[in-house]
Amino acid sequence: MKIDVKHIQKRGKAGWRYRRKVPEEIRGILGKREHLVPLGSTEQDALKRYPRVHAQAEKLFSEAIKRAQGPVPTEWGYFREGVVAARKLGFRQDRDIPGAHRMQDDEEWSARLKAIEKLAQKYIPNYESLGDDDDLPQFVPTEGDTALARALVLNPDGTPTPTLEDARRLYLKERVGNDATKQMELDRIFKLVNEALGKDRKLTSIRRDDAKDVRDHMLDGRKASSVDRYLNVVRAVINHAIREFDLAGVINPFMNLEAAPKDRAEPDRDKRRPFTLNEVTAITARIASYAKGDLRHIWLLLNGTGCRLAEVSGLRVADVHLQHAIPHVTVEWHDDRRIKNKVSRRNVPLIGDALKAAKEAIEAAGNATMLFPAYGRPRGPASASAALGKHVRACVADPKATTHSLRHLMKDRLRLAGVTKSDQDIVLGHSSGSVGEDYGGDEARLEVARRALEKANAGAIVTSVSQRIVTG
Repeated sequence: MKIDVKHIQKRGKAGWRYRRKVPEEIRGILGKREHLVPLGSTEQDALKRYPRVHAQAEKLFSEAIKRAQGPVPTEWGYFREGVVAARKLGFRQDRDIPGAHRMQDDEEWSARLKAIEKLAQKYIPNYESLGDDDDLPQFVPTEGDTALARALVLNPDGTPTPTLEDARRLYLKERVGNDATKQMELDRIFKLVNEALGKDRKLTSIRRDDAKDVRDHMLDGRKASSVDRYLNVVRAVINHAIREFDLAGVINPFMNLEAAPKDRAEPDRDKRRPFTLNEVTAITARIASYAKGDLRHIWLLLNGTGCRLAEVSGLRVADVHLQHAIPHVTVEWHDDRRIKNKVSRRNVPLIGDALKAAKEAIEAAGNATMLFPAYGRPRGPASASAALGKHVRACVADPKATTHSLRHLMKDRLRLAGVTKSDQDIVLGHSSGSVGEDYGGDEARLEVARRALEKANAGAIVTSVSQRIVTG
């Protein structure tokens, strides 16, 4: 039997897969050129799974196309467009409607009415020939023209109140920008908000009970820690809107709303734990045997620097400084990678295996801009995390041990080596909360970080030797 179905492909011994080209206009949104999904090893499996996979792909592409086309303006959005359009015609909103006895003599008011008549001519071809006693034909102006007309007559119906959707769009534009990961997170969170509230709501109409309904809906099937993160985003969006929309007197109903009381919440230190040295040794050996070179280099850099995964996977070749007196990598914000906060911007020394891995990675990158081209892209850190996570889980069953546990381990190494808290923060990119953390030069900080890492590595070697002696 020969399968003749759209977007299906036979891959030899690998079986069947769904393969579909991503249209150019939405590649930036989806972050890939092709949409690939395994369908199974046999024709029967492929035909059985195809309808569901194809339906999911259709939905994915449809939503991406809608995003590419841009959202339809809200009532507030149309209002703002109308105000902008009126301003371009030379009319501003900072005046009052003239009294009835002054309308005839008010030149600007007459000009506004003529501008509205000009809008009407677009819909009524014989407008100029109509007499005073003639009835106007029925017509439906566009939302944009309606908004402009209302702005020209100073919006007698009143300024519309911004909604949650207006707040989300404003936050997306001014705070999230082109960060695809944060865009998807914001969309995911506000989908839950809209599900809980039933519809888009005006910001002034949302009450504490509404906020609790949102929280309870989010808690359905999710951890309290995840819901608290979601609520933090909702709070930030509404606070930003209250300020930027000049909603004086409006109180954010999501303030101080928690998914779980703090005394019952899981402590942060219980969510993940550091690796033991034996676990790191086992995982490193497995990665060296089974993983590709770029993953091995990323793992060694994580282990030797204590950096976050996104900080390493998003390195550019230009961020690696091997000819400096202290070889190091520069962690900073650039177009292909965002960092957590301002204090995360730092220089991290390379010593031992991390230095060797950096040299090999530079050579392997060749003329590429990114040090790890396969992972230096949107969603790249997630892909690297998934790939490394398979090796971690093959060696360590405890779910509290993840790739990020290397960073926790580096924190412990620094502590056990007697490195001061301020110097630990320089290495790991943590904020001390002190004004003094912004003082001092990069070279001095780099030297401090080098000494701290050397102490940490020396302490790790001593600990490893002690363990071997004790265990025989």
